Amino acid sequence: MLLGHYAVAFAAKRYAPRTSLGTLILAAQLLDLLWPVFLLLGWERVHIVPGLMAASPLDFESYPITHSLLAALVWGAVFGGGYHVFRRYPRGAIAIGAAVVLHWLLDVPVHRADLPLWPGSSMKIGFGLWNSVGLTIFLEISLLIAGVVMYTRVTRPRERSGTRALAAMVAVLVVIFFAALFGPAPHSERMLAVASLALWVFVPWGYWIDRHREPSRLHGPLS
Repeated sequence: MLLGHYAVAFAAKRYAPRTSLGTLILAAQLLDLLWPVFLLLGWERVHIVPGLMAASPLDFESYPITHSLLAALVWGAVFGGGYHVFRRYPRGAIAIGAAVVLHWLLDVPVHRADLPLWPGSSMKIGFGLWNSVGLTIFLEISLLIAGVVMYTRVTRPRERSGTRALAAMVAVLVVIFFAALFGPAPHSERMLAVASLALWVFVPWGYWIDRHREPSRLHGPLS
């Protein structure tokens, strides 16, 4: 899952309009942003197996720190709780915590049965939608469209940059999605981890977008 996670960030703006899109993207993608760091540290493991699934060659051998249900709940509580301490905005804290946990829940339909319930759990979840390219595209694009529509209904551009920055992010995300889907598999697990670190750029990009947009009705300052 890629586009669907960003869709959650866009959609969450409707519930927590004072929370910046950059913060919501960080929450929705937190597990995937931490994952390549832990790969490079050797704390989690993945293997590249071309042909493993029609839409993904990744065999996630072990990622309990980022992609177990218990870990997602802990990360969500820590991030959401920390946000509330510093911002005193309960709706934002709830949106952030929920976005972190929704990442795991949205991964369940597409992954094989490789998502553990807790570190060390022998029971793993996943419905394997990545075995169908068509269904993968339909799900991801549908979620992204829904999320962007919700975001644009609760924000409006202050100037052209607010529209262009948003359109550019959506376009880049779609290009990355289709490149990963139809392009060659990464040459190595290390290359995969290093390339995945590039997803961090969408966090400041989200803040940049929000600086050029404003609530469509009075909600108070973004934070």
